[in-house]
Amino acid sequence: MTAAPFSAVMGILGQRLVQALMVALLVAGLCFLMVQSLPGDIAFRIAAGRYGYDYVTAEAANAVRSELGLAGSALSRFGDWLGALLQGDLGSSLVTGAPVASEVGHHLGATLSLAVAAVALALLLALPLGSLSALRPGGWCDRLTLGWSVLMRALPPFLLGLVLMVLLSVELGWVSAAGHGEGSNLLLPALTLGLGLSGVLSRVVRESVLTVVQSGYYRFALTKGLSPARVFRRHGLRNTGVSVIAYTGVQMVLLIEGVVVVESLFAWPGIGHALVHAIFWRDIPMVQGTVLVLAALFVLLNTLTDLLCLAIDPRGPKES
Repeated sequence: MTAAPFSAVMGILGQRLVQALMVALLVAGLCFLMVQSLPGDIAFRIAAGRYGYDYVTAEAANAVRSELGLAGSALSRFGDWLGALLQGDLGSSLVTGAPVASEVGHHLGATLSLAVAAVALALLLALPLGSLSALRPGGWCDRLTLGWSVLMRALPPFLLGLVLMVLLSVELGWVSAAGHGEGSNLLLPALTLGLGLSGVLSRVVRESVLTVVQSGYYRFALTKGLSPARVFRRHGLRNTGVSVIAYTGVQMVLLIEGVVVVESLFAWPGIGHALVHAIFWRDIPMVQGTVLVLAALFVLLNTLTDLLCLAIDPRGPKES
């Protein structure tokens, strides 16, 4: 690796490390304050999460308050949590008593598998549709891609999920409607997210490819006698890949952090669904641990996206 790429990579890693530390501290503090400001008795909610609403009494709530030290100041509890965090301990769930790290790891694994499958399906559709649309602008494929994009943008994810559930599960019986544990359970939620993403992604690919094929260097390569397919492979793919990868990286983050509706619809045990339940039950360590991991994952995915764009950009790293 030459000095310029190495300095560019180290610059990205340094910036992202500082960003990760600042985001972690800011997110943890704001999350703790927001949970503390929610109305209702935290001890009562936690007791209800443990034993059920029908079995919660004032004595049970007081016992939970005494057991978890909720009678102390919020600032001291936050300080204790930060101290444990510096030792690599995210704490334990106030409702289940299980380590937060193991709970978050289980739910994050389910969400990552769903997000990766959805992005793979979206790319499988968007790359050929967008490329063909750009190579023949105004043609039938271009019009078809535009109609597909408008339709996918207009359909809310929960409605698209219901349509797929009725069609593929109820009517055709190909897959189960919801659940987790079998490979086929991943298909419906991944299709719901992947189809919705493919609409916009196909237009992003189309605009990126169109910009390249209309450029001077691309037309010059065609005049040298090279076949259109060879010119596209040599000069088109890498130049269009930067914008496509950057957009896909952003969408990957959004899929991981914002698919609560789809996860709830298909009973998928993802991290967004777990975060909603943790907020409802006032499970503060679980909320803090989940949000902290999501913030770190946001920084990590952005870092990987920047490094990948830097690696494939034919123009090379920018000199400062």
